[in-house]
Amino acid sequence: MTPQLILIAGPYRSGTDGDSQRIAANLRRLEQAALQVYQRGHVPVIGEWLALPLAAAAGSTEHGDAICQEYLYPVAHRLIAQCQAVYRIEGASAGADKDVQVANEWGLAVYHRLEEIPQAVR
Repeated sequence: MTPQLILIAGPYRSGTDGDSQRIAANLRRLEQAALQVYQRGHVPVIGEWLALPLAAAAGSTEHGDAICQEYLYPVAHRLIAQCQAVYRIEGASAGADKDVQVANEWGLAVYHRLEEIPQAVR
């Protein structure tokens, strides 16, 4: 299999009550999953990696403000359109569930366990 661009979907703000340390912990979980996908030979991407700088440039000043909301989900969905798959990590997240729904609608592979992701051949 050739390397795939795989969106990592999971909790970012979910379950944090807006606490920045808990949000950061969720991002670390997403990034750990991204590292594991990379080690399987693929290119991982996390929507927040792209959405947060765009939201900040547009004037967002805190997680979850109106400007931030304008970017988080739309950027993820535009990004999914460029991906070959989504890797949904564990944890309650309406946004990640929506990412999976979008991926399913577009006929993309959706992985729920790291072992489901085939090793890429370089």
